[in-house]
Amino acid sequence: MDPRQALFWHTHIYDLPRSDAAFLCACRDNAAYHIAHCPDYAAICAHQGFTPDQLKTIEDLHKIPVLPTLFFKRRTLFSMPEERFAMKVTSSGTSGKFSQIGFDWGCILAEAPMVMRLGAWHGLVSPVPSHCVVLGYQPHRDNHTGVTRTMFGLTFFSPPLGRTYALKRQGGEYLPDLDSVAAALKRYARSPFPTRIIGFPSYLYFGLRRMEELGYRVKLRPGSRIILAGGWKQHYAQEVDKPTLYALAEKVLGVKEDHINELFGAVEHPIFYNTCKNHHFHIPIYARVIIRDPDTLEPLPMGQVGLINLITPLMKATPTLSVMTDDLGYLTPGKNCPCGLKSPYLTILGRVGMADITTCAAGAAELLGIE
Repeated sequence: MDPRQALFWHTHIYDLPRSDAAFLCACRDNAAYHIAHCPDYAAICAHQGFTPDQLKTIEDLHKIPVLPTLFFKRRTLFSMPEERFAMKVTSSGTSGKFSQIGFDWGCILAEAPMVMRLGAWHGLVSPVPSHCVVLGYQPHRDNHTGVTRTMFGLTFFSPPLGRTYALKRQGGEYLPDLDSVAAALKRYARSPFPTRIIGFPSYLYFGLRRMEELGYRVKLRPGSRIILAGGWKQHYAQEVDKPTLYALAEKVLGVKEDHINELFGAVEHPIFYNTCKNHHFHIPIYARVIIRDPDTLEPLPMGQVGLINLITPLMKATPTLSVMTDDLGYLTPGKNCPCGLKSPYLTILGRVGMADITTCAAGAAELLGIE
């Protein structure tokens, strides 16, 4: 079997030691493919003296050249012709620039079992139809963002009875319509079916506050869930902590904390991280996470804060084998979490100042001779 498919169809989704050999094999195969099919990536690997045969143990993963997500916003790298893509998506572009990431058909075939297995593990898959409120962008032919694709896809964890969107396309731009969302939630509370609320935590908070202003307080049907995806980004100044947000959701909607899930991922790293019942992002077998020193980029021990380096052999259309976000975080041993999962979990503290990331991205750009 193809190394990537062997990993992504693996059944023990949080048993990292059992998957180490498969993960390493898939990484070697992925690196070799990108070196052979993407001259720019090959140049970066040659400059750093990296070859796939250096990946002999799982501890060698840090040797893979790491590309900052900011680099993908400055340079388009593909490892196959675009006509062979299954799709091409972009990052949200809140900084004014966005990544363009190609997805190959093998990636889609590997991604599907990952999403369904993790969704089922965390109780998100249900045969009971539900109303869907999407606190995100209404799909449009001109919207190619990965977050829009993800939120739409999440509505299929249960048969959707319909979708109400918080950000609607009007006159070529997206405008929030929280009053329609509030009215829909009030209406759905009288339905015999549960409700799924999917979207940005910022818009959940704004929507709940708006419902309080309107005097709406409802109790959604049993089985209703809130699935949060994405960060606060341009609304960081209004960010509230999780306990405050969860308490407000129970007060206004009747949805308790144990029915609130939070997801993490990136268009450059589309792995389905999902919080456990203690709201920790345990690492699934489809990825590995390295925390790097912001100054030296050397790997840091468990528990120390640094830049988050995400590794997955999922994609062959775009060389995203090892990417570094502009977030600070740290890893904690899984045994420290009462949920029972032994996989380490990632805590994300927030975005770092851009100087270190910009310097790293500029170094890669200089190597390739671009501005």
